Amino acid sequence: MIGKPPSRPRAPLPDALPQLPLHDAVVFPLTVVPLAIGQPGSVRLVEDAMRADRMLSLATRRPGAETEVYPVGTAGVIRQLFRTEDGVLRIVVQGLERVRFLERVREEPYAVVRLQGAPETDLRGTEAEGLTRAAADTFIRLLESEQAAQIAGVLESLSEPREVAYQIAAVAPIDAAERQRILEMDSVTAKLRRLLELLQHEAVVREVQKQVTRETRQGIDKQQREYVLREQLKTIQRELDEAEGAEGSELQRLRRRLESIPTPQEVRREVERELGRLAHIPDISPEYGQVRTWLEWIADLPWSKPQRAPIDVKRAREVLDADHYDLDAVKDRILEYLSVMKLRQERAAELGLAAGDVGNLTSAAPVPQAQAGRSEPLLCFVGPPGVGKTSLGQSIARALGRRFIRISLGGIHDESEIRGHRRTYIGAMPGRIIQALRRSEASDPVFMLDEVDKLGVGFQGDPAAALLEVLDPAQNSAFVDTYLGVPFDLSRVLFICTANTVETIPAPLLDRTEMLALPGYTEAEKLQIARRYLVARGLSASGLREDELRIEDEALRAIIRGFTREAGVRNLERAIAAVARKAARRIAEGERPPIRVQAGELQALLGPPRFFNEVAERIDRPGIATGLAWTPMGGEILFVEATMMAAQSERLILTGMLGDVMRESATAALSYVRSNWALFGVPSRAFQGKTVHIHVPAGAIRKDGPSAGVAMSVALVSLANGRVVRTDVGMTGEISLRGKVLPVGGVKEKVIAAHQAGLRRVILPRRNLADLEGVPEEVRRQLQFIPVDSVEDAIDEALESQEKPAGIPLEPPPPIH
Repeated sequence: MIGKPPSRPRAPLPDALPQLPLHDAVVFPLTVVPLAIGQPGSVRLVEDAMRADRMLSLATRRPGAETEVYPVGTAGVIRQLFRTEDGVLRIVVQGLERVRFLERVREEPYAVVRLQGAPETDLRGTEAEGLTRAAADTFIRLLESEQAAQIAGVLESLSEPREVAYQIAAVAPIDAAERQRILEMDSVTAKLRRLLELLQHEAVVREVQKQVTRETRQGIDKQQREYVLREQLKTIQRELDEAEGAEGSELQRLRRRLESIPTPQEVRREVERELGRLAHIPDISPEYGQVRTWLEWIADLPWSKPQRAPIDVKRAREVLDADHYDLDAVKDRILEYLSVMKLRQERAAELGLAAGDVGNLTSAAPVPQAQAGRSEPLLCFVGPPGVGKTSLGQSIARALGRRFIRISLGGIHDESEIRGHRRTYIGAMPGRIIQALRRSEASDPVFMLDEVDKLGVGFQGDPAAALLEVLDPAQNSAFVDTYLGVPFDLSRVLFICTANTVETIPAPLLDRTEMLALPGYTEAEKLQIARRYLVARGLSASGLREDELRIEDEALRAIIRGFTREAGVRNLERAIAAVARKAARRIAEGERPPIRVQAGELQALLGPPRFFNEVAERIDRPGIATGLAWTPMGGEILFVEATMMAAQSERLILTGMLGDVMRESATAALSYVRSNWALFGVPSRAFQGKTVHIHVPAGAIRKDGPSAGVAMSVALVSLANGRVVRTDVGMTGEISLRGKVLPVGGVKEKVIAAHQAGLRRVILPRRNLADLEGVPEEVRRQLQFIPVDSVEDAIDEALESQEKPAGIPLEPPPPIH
């Protein structure tokens, strides 16, 4: 490269320096040169020099000799060091002084030589100025017009003829032997004269070449011209010592990879443009790395690597049944989805459409609009953790014979995570969609977008809006990632979403999805899942064979009831794995298998039970009711406790981290009970001069939702008239000030939670009876459902028939802990 090297204060040369032999290259003093180092000894030399003072000597090998070098070389210093993936070192060396090599003082692991400075004879006066100008003008005439002005300015800034001679000799189109002769010349005058001769000879040759080219241009067609130009380019690169370098071969390999990829025409034009730019950018420039990284991304993407096999709906049913127990409604919808895909693919094949056009039959001219229909909606599995949302996606991929990839969207608040960053930014990369497709190495995987309900919105943009372009069949066939800047076809990808709750999914995204609910499993379902899948996984993870551990069904039921109260089976799997590890330790310590685990042994293996039926213990006095609540983790039972005490002013105290909706329900319940005291046998002055306190335990957990009105009303009536609430009843429903019971959501989850808690009766709004169709038959058989239209009906069903003699005193009661 030509340019003024960075200034370095003169320092005496060491008596000895490590010697780096160069093949077909010469480094001059006062120049900066990039070098590629690949030989083990040379790599060791550079690494040792970097750990010392970075100084070394550079010598050119004689032609045909492996170890013999010319006696004159250059002392230099390493300015920069780069490491490539293939183990080649790239260094930038600045030449300091011309030296003569006296003798070698060491041979292994690399040569170290004694040397002495070899200063040139200085050149002054008009002769110096004339030779310097002539060499510089001749060299500039050989350059392209856009480079001439820049290099002319650089040469004019050099103060010594010796500097001009070395700068021109370093980049002029002359071979290595001539460069070495110029380096060995002691006189600057001789150096400039020899350079001038070589440059004038090159100018004459180029002029003749131009004349011949002009005379023969008319007779050469386009392909022949391109061939000649490429051959000339290779010759020029070989003269400049670039074609044999590792970087040149790597660039050629990248070009061949890109040429072999069947990219669209628009992408092909952009690739050719960037390859042309890359050939003229110095490899130490930051822009070189940016362009090359972009080209590597283009080369790595699966532009045409579909794995699509014919869709076999019967086999898909077998895979889903083998991987998942129950979930019949969800499986049926998945099979319907795959059946539609199969028919649309067959219809597209009949019409001769490409595979990528299957999702766009509505836009195909041969398809009648009435037959085309709309694309299938995006499936979204909604349910608590551990119910099998992700594994359903894996089963779909296995049934279709496609790759399965998954990304988690939880907490993403930057639009660039989806669309990618602009290439002008340092560290820019494509978005997560393109990154995942690169890893999958397939253009039609099953792509699961996990936790879409946890997307955030920040000042960097709305990622949910960016997802609309990814998921919309009308747009994703030409999805443009901001980093790539070219369209990529996503229409062949089968996208699936998962979420824990529907409420927090952004509305535009929710409009494009079809929700498939996975509310949770009953005890019997969990037992079957444990038998069929979880026990085998626990044995495999612990290194046990099937005949070495037997967990009895009663033990599995005890684990489900006492150790893992959840909607899914994730904690159940962990508990079974813990039992398997205990058994593995006993076998490793010498106990002979098989080991049988009974229900009575669980406390020794897993510790005391974490859950028990607390309903009977909690409802031991008036003022306590059992409500049913929905959470993203499944259904839960919720105790509502009420008490009152004498006070100077009447007021309502609400505790337990209640949200605004539950506070409104408590206020409405108290108002309704006080205004209708005669209906419930409440003394007319029961609440006068009293402070009413309603508390929902587990106060560190925030609670909110429109389904606690009935439970709060029952708790207040129970407190006021001294009648205890039945211990086997749970209730849900919102109320109005007229005493009407309003319908609520999450009925299936609440009913399953009541069943798991040991309740036998469930009070619910009459208008929610239709929601019981989704409740498993086993649960419906074991529960009694009491539909109500008014609070009065709910209170009659919830309270014990007889008053307790003692009742609850209207004076301040003992605190509830």
